[in-house]
Amino acid sequence: MNNQSTNPDKTVAALIHLSTFTQFFFPLGNFIFPLIFWTAKKNDPFVNEHGKQALNFQISLFLYAIFLLMLGVAGAILIGLNINFEDSFYFNDHHQWIGNPVEAGPVTIYIMVMAFLLISLFVLNIYGVVSATIKAGEGKYFKYPLAINFLNAGKPKDLFTASGDPENETA
Repeated sequence: MNNQSTNPDKTVAALIHLSTFTQFFFPLGNFIFPLIFWTAKKNDPFVNEHGKQALNFQISLFLYAIFLLMLGVAGAILIGLNINFEDSFYFNDHHQWIGNPVEAGPVTIYIMVMAFLLISLFVLNIYGVVSATIKAGEGKYFKYPLAINFLNAGKPKDLFTASGDPENETA
């Protein structure tokens, strides 16, 4: 079977990936718009595979973000409860420290680590979507990093060479 797709199929597959950026303009746009494009041409195996990959990645990132937020809030509360502030910890009217700021170090570091992990998820989303869009535009398959396989996305072996290895696919 030939794995070359026609230009409209490449375009729809690329639009599926790009439509995930609508999350920055519409709530849940990263799920709704790719789903619309995917169901429109779901019969094409190339578009079907890219649609599944895009939705799997967005669902995975959503779950990772929820997990990190819950872990971050729970950890900050637990660390904060274990800190024994002897005095109040805030700025007074003259912008002078009241209390010992060193005691807030563990919770500050923990919050910074959680923020770094959330920012890393954001960067991974940008990198993954741009890479997948480029691959789709070239007529190639793309597997997102850290994507959980919810929609049973898998590259059909008959779309590749005899070895079934996606690295050796024909151009």
